Amino acid sequence: MERESMEFDVVIVGAGPAGLATACRLMQISQDSGKEITVCVVEKGSEVGAHILSGAVFEPRVLDELFSDWRDNGAPVTTAVTHDEIYLLSSETDSKLMPNAFVPKTMHNEGNYIVSVGNLCRWLATRAEALGVEIFPGFAASELLFNEDNSVKGILIGDMGVGADGQPKDSFMPGMELHAKYTVFSEGCRGHLGKQLIAKYHLDNGKTPQHYGLGFKEIWKVPAEQHEQGKVVHTGGWPLTDGASGGGFLYHMEDNQIAVGLIIDLNYKNPHLSPFDEFQRYKTHPVIAKYLAGGERLTYGARAITKGGLNSLPKMSFPGGLLIGCDAGTLNFAKIKGTHTAMKSGIVAAETLAKAMMAEVEGGKDLDCYQTHLEESWLYEELYKSRNFGPAMHKFGTFLGGAFNYIDQNWFGGKFPITLRDEHPDYAQMAPVSAYSKIDYPKPDGKLSFDKLSSVYLSSTYHEEDQPCHLRLKDNSIPLGINLTQFNEPAQRYCPAGVYEIVEEAGKPKFVINAQNCIHCKTCDIKDPSQNITWVTPEGGGGPNYPNM
Repeated sequence: MERESMEFDVVIVGAGPAGLATACRLMQISQDSGKEITVCVVEKGSEVGAHILSGAVFEPRVLDELFSDWRDNGAPVTTAVTHDEIYLLSSETDSKLMPNAFVPKTMHNEGNYIVSVGNLCRWLATRAEALGVEIFPGFAASELLFNEDNSVKGILIGDMGVGADGQPKDSFMPGMELHAKYTVFSEGCRGHLGKQLIAKYHLDNGKTPQHYGLGFKEIWKVPAEQHEQGKVVHTGGWPLTDGASGGGFLYHMEDNQIAVGLIIDLNYKNPHLSPFDEFQRYKTHPVIAKYLAGGERLTYGARAITKGGLNSLPKMSFPGGLLIGCDAGTLNFAKIKGTHTAMKSGIVAAETLAKAMMAEVEGGKDLDCYQTHLEESWLYEELYKSRNFGPAMHKFGTFLGGAFNYIDQNWFGGKFPITLRDEHPDYAQMAPVSAYSKIDYPKPDGKLSFDKLSSVYLSSTYHEEDQPCHLRLKDNSIPLGINLTQFNEPAQRYCPAGVYEIVEEAGKPKFVINAQNCIHCKTCDIKDPSQNITWVTPEGGGGPNYPNM
C-alpha cells in the first residue's frame, strides 16, 4: 500500500510523563541554541491523559528542573502531603500502625504532592505545544519501521476503519508513516513496540527478568468529616496472603476526594487468585472502610506496573532511538513512585538527542552515550539505592522483606553490600490448579465492593467493535488445551475488566475474548502462564477515557 509520510527530527511514542518531558526539554534546548528541532508526539488515547493511571504521590524535584515556574503557571500540583501512616494488616479486621521510626526512608513523603498524573500530563502537553511540539492524540503507533542498516526509521500509525474480518470498511483511512532521525518510545509499562525492540536488539541480555505488579485505583467522593486533605496511607499484608504480595494505598486529595488502590505483584502462585476481587476485599478492611463508608465511587481503573528496578533495566538505547520511562522500567518501587523517574529519563534523553543532532550524528548511530548520561544523573543513584527492594519482598515476603528494606535504606542508605536478584519470570510462578484450594470471594455489596462490569463502566472504556481483535493468541488451542486443564484458565481472573471468559457452547467449553472491555492494563500479556497472549494496539482512540486518574 502506498502510504503518506511525514519527516521529523524526533518522533515520540506516548504522551505520558516521560514522553512529554522529552518533548519539552528538546524544545527548550532548541530555543536556547537557536537550532530548530522538529518534534512530534503520538498518543493512542483519545486525548492526552486518557490512558494515564497512577496513584499518585509525586516528587516535584524533576518539575523544578523542567519548569522552574510551575508553581505560578497552573500546574495541577497543589495538594501537599501533610503526613504519612503505614499499617500492617494482619487479618480482615486487625492492623498495626507502624511507628515512624521503623518506616524505611523511601516511604517518607515530606515535600511531595498528591496528584492526578493524567492531569499533570495534560498540563505538560499544553507547555509542549506552546514550545512548538506537535501532538497527535487518537493515533496509535502500530508498527516499527526500519532503515536498510537495521536502525529504527520511525513508526507506522495504525490504519483506521478496518473491519473484524480484516477488510477495509467505508470509513477506512490508511495509517501514515512517521519518519525521524531518532524515535523515542515512552509507551508505559509493557509497551508493545518496546517489547519488540528489547527482543530485536537483545536489550535485556545479562539482566534479571523484568517484574510487574497490577495496580488498581478508584476515586471516591466522601463525607467531609471523613476527609483529611494531604493525608497518605500505605498498607501491607492482608488480603494478600498465601504466596501473594503487594500493598495498598489511600490518598486524601482535594475536594473531599480520596484515591484508594491496591498493587498486587504479578509473581503470585495461586491460579485461583482474582486480583480484582482482592481489591474489593481490601476496601472492606476497617482501616480503609472508615474513610470510604457513605461515599460515592467516581472512577475505576487498573494498569500494570514495571517494577523490576535497576536489576531488570534493559539497555535503553538502540540504533535510531531510545527506550525511556516505564517502557524500560525506571519506576522506583521502593518509593512506589515512577512519575519523577520517568520524567528524568526523558530529560536525559532529550539532552542526549540534542547533543547527537547538533553534532550531526546520523540517526542510525546507537546512542550508547545515553547510558553514561543516565549513570551521571540522580536517577541512576536513586534506582541503585532501591535495587534490593523488590527482590527482598519476593524472596522473604512482606514482613521479613520489609525488615530487610528498613535495614538497607535506614542503616546503609541503600548501599547494603549485597545485591539481591529475582531470576524467576512472573508468569512462570503460577502453580497447577491442584496445588491450591479455590478462593470463595464474597459477593459485592454495592457499597464498598463492586463487580467487574460496573467498574469497567466507570472507566468510560470504548472500542469500535467491528475491528480486528487486539488481543492475539499465538495458538488458539492453548486456552482450553493447557491453561484450562492445568490452571483453570487464569485469564478469567487476572484480567481486571472481564475480557476473558470460559462459556459453555453445545456442551463444550469455549474461550471468549471480549476485547471491547479491555482497559489496556497489559496484564494478560505479562501473566499468561503459557505466554500465549500478545497485546497490540487497537484502533487509535480506543480504550479507557480516564478523566483525572
